[in-house]
Amino acid sequence: MPDFRDERFIYFGDQANMPYGNYSAAGRTDYLRELILKDAAFLLGRRAWAAEPRFDKPPVKAIVIACNTATAYGLDDIRQAIAAWKLPVIVVGVVEAGARGVLESKAEGGIGILATVGTCASGAYPKTNTSTLGLAGRSVPLIAQQGSATLAGAIEGDSAFPDSVSSYALKEARSLAEAYLALKPSKPLESVVLGCTHYPLAEAEIDAAFAQIRAEPAMKGVIAEKRNFVNPAQLTARELFRELALAKLRLKPGEACVLAKDLFYLSVPNPACPDIKLAPDGSLDRDYKYSRMPGDLEREDTKNVPLTPDMLPAPSARLLRERLQSVWNRPQPLPCCPWPRMAALNRSPPLRRSSSGLKSSRNSPRMRTRPAWMMPRGFTPPRCA
Repeated sequence: MPDFRDERFIYFGDQANMPYGNYSAAGRTDYLRELILKDAAFLLGRRAWAAEPRFDKPPVKAIVIACNTATAYGLDDIRQAIAAWKLPVIVVGVVEAGARGVLESKAEGGIGILATVGTCASGAYPKTNTSTLGLAGRSVPLIAQQGSATLAGAIEGDSAFPDSVSSYALKEARSLAEAYLALKPSKPLESVVLGCTHYPLAEAEIDAAFAQIRAEPAMKGVIAEKRNFVNPAQLTARELFRELALAKLRLKPGEACVLAKDLFYLSVPNPACPDIKLAPDGSLDRDYKYSRMPGDLEREDTKNVPLTPDMLPAPSARLLRERLQSVWNRPQPLPCCPWPRMAALNRSPPLRRSSSGLKSSRNSPRMRTRPAWMMPRGFTPPRCA
């Protein structure tokens, strides 16, 4: 985006522990919250892996939680952690941005939330939409949700979902429309929040599905003739720009970021971790992945490494090449220790357990101290994103 032309971004995808949407179904939301806090701690710190741990990754001045499920389960925890650590860092999540998008649309009909199973289970979108509309003095329309376990995978081209994206979109749109009909609405479903970052890539297929369903006599009054699709991703970018400006953290004319290019990181299984269980393709075994418990902070069964295009799963690479070409052209391998002065600031030991450190529980985690591998106290993040 032109507004961020001089800023640099550090992207992190927790590929090894995905999909986040399945942890709630497995009864592991506490562990999911711990994963999300570790994601934030990685972005705030300097530690990353190559052959061995390194400490030359710059910290960030803002965190965008670009995942609906991670926002739903981790936004409050991350904000509380950053406040406890007294860090001048902005945190923006996609759910709040999506709710503001509904508000700004001024649509009067019902609201449909199309998201993953995990995001819907959290109740974050109905709660946030209700509070956002209420605080603005707007009446709150009926809100229906549909959690999909298939649509994101189909959009990404996962071989586990062999049918067309249109067929999966039709199934989920029908389920959402039926859930809305069950609420006995007096107004048609008008706003549809695309509550998964994959879904805007299939907005045309989703809209066509609703149009097909509306053509059925029993559904004509249930779905609005013209649907208002809310893309939280676009709104999140606007929110980030606004928050950086308010905090006076945008780069000023003549200033340059410490990074010449964006950096991309990906989590991968750490085969050196004791008792780790891997699938035949080298990923984490599914049963192992969703049976882990929170609290064992010394255990590192995944590690965050610089991302290069050849590391991406084939379906993800194809999706980027075909539908997100500007993103596909951005990844760069991490140079060897490009910031020696910054690297020298924190030669911390690997992660250690702390009785008062990073924790996860059903209530908000207490974080009175930083994990050992985070930035030293008093360090101000550089003026780049």
